[in-house]
Amino acid sequence: MMNDSSTTIQSLRDMMVTFVAERQWHKYHTPRNLAASVAVEAGELLELFQWLTPEEAQSRIKGDAAFRVAVGEEMVDVIMYLMSLANAMNLDVSSAVEAKMEKNRRKYPPEKFQGHYERPLPGAGGG
Repeated sequence: MMNDSSTTIQSLRDMMVTFVAERQWHKYHTPRNLAASVAVEAGELLELFQWLTPEEAQSRIKGDAAFRVAVGEEMVDVIMYLMSLANAMNLDVSSAVEAKMEKNRRKYPPEKFQGHYERPLPGAGGG
């Protein structure tokens, strides 16, 4: 049984390689199509929270098992399309995360952003 503490990014990527290959969907799994699919699925995830107050959302997350399942399924759709996008681009996700987090550390130093957020101006290390 898979769980977060023992499942690797590579195993998720491999799972998508197999899934796509079994269905002969390679021709559809282009970077552009996959990026669009991520956006569509992220919209479906957001739709689950549409019109809920923060308090209502917290209550549903804690007390509504069907809601938690629905949120999890939409999250997985986003994650797995991202794994397919990484496969299509031959992008090392862990290296990309490490590089982006280093960039974020420089952009948002804790001594300046402790307990609040202020978007830096464009050109000030943005992105």
